[in-house]
Amino acid sequence: MRVHITMECTECHERNYLSTKSRRNNPDRLELKKYCPRERKVTLHRETK
Repeated sequence: MRVHITMECTECHERNYLSTKSRRNNPDRLELKKYCPRERKVTLHRETK
C-alpha cells in the first residue's frame, strides 16, 4: 500500500513537495535532493509526518 508523504526542505523548512512511497519497501524517512524555490538551489528534502 502506498502512502502520501510531504517533503520539507532542511534549510528553510518549507514544505515544497508531495509524493508517495511504499512503507513495506522504505520504512525509514525518505531523503532526496530537490529544488527549493525559496532558496533557489538544490537542497536536501526530508519526509515529514
